[in-house]
Amino acid sequence: MSIKYDFTGKVALITGSSAGIGAGIALQLAQSGASVVVTGRNANNVTEVAKQCLNVSPKGIKPLEVLADVTKREDLQRLVDQTIGRFGKLDIVVNNAGALFLGNIIDHNFYDNYKTLMSVNLDSVVYLTHICVEYLEKTGGNIINISSIASMRTVQMATAYCVSKSALDMFGQCMAAELGPKRIRVNTINAGYSPTGIHESAGFSRDNVEAYTELCRQRLPAGREGRPIDFAHAVQFLASDHAKFITGANLLVDGGNIAANFCTNT
Repeated sequence: MSIKYDFTGKVALITGSSAGIGAGIALQLAQSGASVVVTGRNANNVTEVAKQCLNVSPKGIKPLEVLADVTKREDLQRLVDQTIGRFGKLDIVVNNAGALFLGNIIDHNFYDNYKTLMSVNLDSVVYLTHICVEYLEKTGGNIINISSIASMRTVQMATAYCVSKSALDMFGQCMAAELGPKRIRVNTINAGYSPTGIHESAGFSRDNVEAYTELCRQRLPAGREGRPIDFAHAVQFLASDHAKFITGANLLVDGGNIAANFCTNT
């Protein structure tokens, strides 16, 4: 029996939803009836994803488009203010925006890059959670953080990324305990490899990404790399009433990567 998710009347804010995994999540929630907030730094991408969300929305609900940099507190506040101003409430927050860079601890610019990455991958989540609690409490809403399997083991040249995602995992568990009395659920998705463009932005060559993607197809138990729809389906489940008794959880969506002890060092 297939599960049909119905998010009619729900408002979902997804950071980093102008491309990749975030766009996939926004599309899937819109298709399930939710009013979605599409946000990112690239205006053209935000508009394009918003159009796609409108096209799949069963009731033709126009998404809210917000240009925002998650590393800026004023942008995050504006993002929430515009969401409430447009829809009047907030039910689902998906902290998806993320960054990756490669580097060794001895690199001269390591610390600056580390601080930038922590600002995107962790600090933005902490602040957005801080300013969304009052609205999520009113709706009995939930938060879903998109983490990584890199939080669970080392990845060569990606120390800062691993540390940021490990901290994000613990933040999610702390928030599940702290916000439980407010009936706000908080869960984390530990995503496996998915070639969405983040690797190229971090310095991987296109050939390297294609080679690793093929390796995943050969060696992962699932027989392929991750796709945005895989993570979107996981978000649908965790955000739905089917997961009402699930909070503080870390859901592996990695094609069996961790179970097979498949090396992530590329």
